Amino acid sequence: MEIEALRLRGPSTHRFGRLMGRGVVEPAYPLPTLDVSGPPMSLARNAEIYAEGDPADHLYKIASGMVRTCKFLVDGRRQIGGFYLPGDIFGLEPESEYTFSAEAVTEVEVIAVKRAVASSTQLLALMSRELQSTQNHLLLLAKTAPERVASFLLEMAERIQSAHEVELGMSRQDIADYLGLTIETVSRTLTQLENESTIALPTSKRVVLRNRATLKRLNS
Repeated sequence: MEIEALRLRGPSTHRFGRLMGRGVVEPAYPLPTLDVSGPPMSLARNAEIYAEGDPADHLYKIASGMVRTCKFLVDGRRQIGGFYLPGDIFGLEPESEYTFSAEAVTEVEVIAVKRAVASSTQLLALMSRELQSTQNHLLLLAKTAPERVASFLLEMAERIQSAHEVELGMSRQDIADYLGLTIETVSRTLTQLENESTIALPTSKRVVLRNRATLKRLNS
């Protein structure tokens, strides 16, 4: 696929550093993002973008929709490594093969660029950001179920720049596999937060953050 431009663009504050509570250090400097332009590929919901073990020769930028990266464990369980939203770059790998698969959560449009086009400086900056995200995810998995769910809701609200409401594109099972919980625990925790008037659940996908202070206390 031909790509018209690939360049570093302006300082951009790391999106996860201030979300996950104690133990996470803000990056010492703002990180750049890639400006990728070119014709997007359209993929249907649940379509595979690349599989674990495929050659990691492309990076991808989301034009619209949501993507998840995931790995299936030997016992059949699925671990979701991350969710990617419009403007995010995914497909970064330190080795020559993808360690996770990437799938469309919703209908998506992604722009692919050959990894070889990016400079070593660009790759280092993007991989540093991915490493920080991975470290924050590991810290998240050490928390209690209410703390994990609260952290997740605050993270998603921050990423979509919404103060009071989050529209979740992913399923409850996706959330459970990202947080390292069962779907029953996720549903029960959301109901508990709703009963405590911390959130409201007008629909299964829409979450209203009624008491951000309580969510932040859980996230501390």
